[in-house]
Amino acid sequence: MRGAKRTLESTATLAGVHGPRERFQSRLVPPEAAETAALWFLFRGRELLVTIEGGVLAAPDPGAAGASLLRRQFLGLLGARPCWAGELAPDAEPPPGMSFQDLRWLYGRLPPELHEVAGRAVQIMDWDRSHQFCGACGAPTRVAAGERARVCERCGLAHYPRLAPSMIVAVEREGTLLLARAPHFPRGIYSVLAGFVEPGESVEETVAREVYEETSIEVEDIRYFASQPWPYPHSLMLGFQARWRAGEIRVDGVEIEDAAWFPPDAMPPHFPGNISISQWLIRDFLSRSGKPF
Repeated sequence: MRGAKRTLESTATLAGVHGPRERFQSRLVPPEAAETAALWFLFRGRELLVTIEGGVLAAPDPGAAGASLLRRQFLGLLGARPCWAGELAPDAEPPPGMSFQDLRWLYGRLPPELHEVAGRAVQIMDWDRSHQFCGACGAPTRVAAGERARVCERCGLAHYPRLAPSMIVAVEREGTLLLARAPHFPRGIYSVLAGFVEPGESVEETVAREVYEETSIEVEDIRYFASQPWPYPHSLMLGFQARWRAGEIRVDGVEIEDAAWFPPDAMPPHFPGNISISQWLIRDFLSRSGKPF
């Protein structure tokens, strides 16, 4: 990126998404002739290159803007605009009017369409970077034709983007909601319980196990709520609601440092906004209780 400031200002635009939501279409092959400039989701590690106004680089090719990519992957179309993911060098410098920002910090700051594609892009780049060589025999891999995979040139093993399913659950008991805080949460913040699915489990079994392991509470009436991709680093959050069946709260003080039942009119501080599935679950509980989020 060094030495590219003038070129960036003269040949590229900075794109944000405003107005009606545009639909993203996942594709493997870019269009031969695009109607508009491509959107480039360029990462330095897990930091996305963005403009102060809340957009990403839009240009026919990042090379025209002085961006030297280590690798790239076509993602698909956002409306009519081709979307690419690209990896920059660890020492890449942002041009004027742009900066590198951690994707978590950009939640709620980028337009939703851009952040959703960025979440997809960072996971694809993580996979592409970490699977240049086969984990089975160590030989180089190549991009597969017709699917999102890298295939070993020696043994033929296919390596697909990794996805870690996890559950998140709102447990209710007689009009109260079970909330807990982990040691890494910001001071005073509480949230609903979450945990990763283990091999051999159904997601419902994960819900029951994680709630019991973290709070000693047994649950029943486990119901699916919604799902959300969560690229930190590569999770799929599966949301549920459940009811208390038995038990009293006991926490281990390691993963969970405190937990309690909270009525809707005495909720503790929780993560602000309405952009994550944990917030959706809490919002649903409060709305059914006639309380504002």
